[in-house]
Amino acid sequence: MIMLTTKAPEEIAKLAVENDVHFVGASSLAAGHKTLVPELIKKLQAFGRGDIKVIVGGVIPPQDYDYLLERGVAKIYGPGTQMIKCVREAMEMLNHE
Repeated sequence: MIMLTTKAPEEIAKLAVENDVHFVGASSLAAGHKTLVPELIKKLQAFGRGDIKVIVGGVIPPQDYDYLLERGVAKIYGPGTQMIKCVREAMEMLNHE
C-alpha cells in the first residue's frame, strides 16, 4: 500500500504502478479528497492500472462519500475506524480479484 500524502496524484500513481501495489491509501488533511483522489484514480487508469484500489480515510464529510464512491474509491473509513476492520476488508477485496 502507498499512502497519498503531500505528493501529486500523478507521482503517487507512478509509484503505485512501479511498485505493483494492490492499494493506495489516501488521507486528505487539506480537504483535497474531492479533487486529489479522483485525479489519482484517473492517473492510475491512464497508466493502465485501474485495478489498483484506492482507499480513503480521515475526516471526510459523510455527504461526500457518494461522490467519492461514484468516482471509483473502493472504501472510505472515518475517524475511529479500527485498523483490524480496514485490514480485514482490504484482504477480502484482494481475495475477490
